[in-house]
Amino acid sequence: MTIHLELAPIISIVAGILILVRPHLLSYIVAIYLILMGVLQLVGY
Repeated sequence: MTIHLELAPIISIVAGILILVRPHLLSYIVAIYLILMGVLQLVGY
């Protein structure tokens, strides 16, 4: 049995949970999310 997970949805869920737990980190979480999504797009993942 092989489990295939996409990285983008996992990062989105983690970012959403962190925003709910620590709302004052919103700008940092959004910035890190955008950087990670950009890098993933560039490397074709």
